[in-house]
Amino acid sequence: MSTIPLAEANRIIEATLAKGREMGIKPLSAAVLDPGGHLIAFQRSDNSSFLRFEIAAGKAYGALAVGAGSRWLNAQAETRPHFLEGLSNVSGGKIVAVPGGVLVKRDGMIVGAVGVTGDTSDNDEACAVAGIEAAGFEADPG
Repeated sequence: MSTIPLAEANRIIEATLAKGREMGIKPLSAAVLDPGGHLIAFQRSDNSSFLRFEIAAGKAYGALAVGAGSRWLNAQAETRPHFLEGLSNVSGGKIVAVPGGVLVKRDGMIVGAVGVTGDTSDNDEACAVAGIEAAGFEADPG
């Protein structure tokens, strides 16, 4: 398998949103992208703000762009701001460099990424990891 089938992407999202409800956090939105950064599935919880698609997709897109979770990108933004500025420029501003973008792997190979937004970045990431693992994939938050 080189990507995540739609049914499994939807399972990831359902488990991600369920984890957020279980934790009692703010409404989440989640995007699942294929290895080339193309959207497979997205859901926005009721009462989520309107830019949640762009934020969630940007977290996942950034993870795929560098082959590391968006937590790594966040660290780079702090220590190498010119690197992140360059990435932002070449990506057309698509990359969101804060935790919540998690690589999805199967047998150690990247098959996509999940981006989650709505609460703190740490909670977003925890829900993404839970959703990925609940659907039977390996989560790599980087």
